[in-house]
Amino acid sequence: MNLSLPKLPLALAAAATVIALTAAHAQAATPSWCGPKKTQLALLDGFGGNSWREITRASAAEEAAKCPSVTSFDYSNAQGNTAKAISDIKSMAARGVKALVVFGDSGPAILPALTSVYHAGDVVVPYRVNVGGKAGVNYTQFVGSSFENDGKNWGDWIKKNFPNGAKMLFLSGPAGNSQGEEELAGLKSVLGSNYTFLNPAPYDVTNWDPALTQQVLTSEISKHPDINVIISDFGPSLVGALPVFQKFHRSIPAIVTSDGNSLGCFWEQHHKSNPDFKLFTVATGNDNVRLAVQWAVAEATGGKVPDTNMFRAPVFENSVTGKPNPVECRSDLPGNIYLSAQMSANAQAKAINQ
Repeated sequence: MNLSLPKLPLALAAAATVIALTAAHAQAATPSWCGPKKTQLALLDGFGGNSWREITRASAAEEAAKCPSVTSFDYSNAQGNTAKAISDIKSMAARGVKALVVFGDSGPAILPALTSVYHAGDVVVPYRVNVGGKAGVNYTQFVGSSFENDGKNWGDWIKKNFPNGAKMLFLSGPAGNSQGEEELAGLKSVLGSNYTFLNPAPYDVTNWDPALTQQVLTSEISKHPDINVIISDFGPSLVGALPVFQKFHRSIPAIVTSDGNSLGCFWEQHHKSNPDFKLFTVATGNDNVRLAVQWAVAEATGGKVPDTNMFRAPVFENSVTGKPNPVECRSDLPGNIYLSAQMSANAQAKAINQ
């Protein structure tokens, strides 16, 4: 569907998709992962209720549009409901969609549905969230994201900029989430014993919620007079919390995290008055879905499968060296877009209707 026009009635949206796909096909060479067989493609989201998911959805549609063998792009949002996620998988397959990319927020609970659809002959590619099972048995391929690689990149930057050690806070999402645990493993593989985590093990729980992040950070600042580095796996959630340092008459410390336009613009506005405020980011990972789409389309159309099934987010911003990029801010566009994504900033703004 044409994601810049999400309010269109379904029939008009489908027509707009065909037009968009046709236009895109005419503009670029066919990629190797696009084979000759025709297929319908769908992205099934376990939860789609934020800008990151909306931009990821639009990125999937943009990637699918590169292949003329993809005749339609469908989307479903389970809205955080496991029963609906299972129903969406079964319903999409029943409608005849032969290639399914699945963001399995509900984890192994959806594995029986994926397995059933896969055994019925459809291409099934879960990605990013581990759903259990095994490729070739329960689904076609799992396309992961190397969160440990993010942790290593953060650790390398910390070690270079704080060679004598540092006192650190690590903030992640819900308790027990595998992303935070893998990132911590990456950090610890790089950092020695002179790098101290001040937070309760394994990380401060924030649920990636800005309000809870502010509560957690306020508590940590009051307990720890010396914080050299804050590590977070969702940078935009920090923006509302960082001004808390001003209430304690302290400089914002170095931040290592994932990117977001709101964070980049916050740094641009505040770093001069906060001498310790260095910023290092990795890409937030919207383009993980592109690799999953490539796998699904290749398997469904007879194209060449990608060389890897693991997305590794590239380093994005470094306020110290300016490489590979200085801190970026598009103050003319919404804060809740991600300038590291392949999709253009203006297209992202359209995708979230802002």
